[in-house]
Amino acid sequence: MNWDQVKGEWKQLKGKAQANWGDITDDEWHQVDGRREQLVGLVQEKYGRAKEQAEREVDEWMAGV
Repeated sequence: MNWDQVKGEWKQLKGKAQANWGDITDDEWHQVDGRREQLVGLVQEKYGRAKEQAEREVDEWMAGV
């Protein structure tokens, strides 16, 4: 699955992402709207991760979707 597909199926995939990163609020999930960079930024902000680590987490999540 690529990020274009994620964006198209975001409503379904959002629940899986929420299970992974529970500290992100519903409003913030709405803002992400299936965009990788927004999700990486929120993981960085909410969990205090370096950008590279947040990107790795998001990519690992994506690989499991």
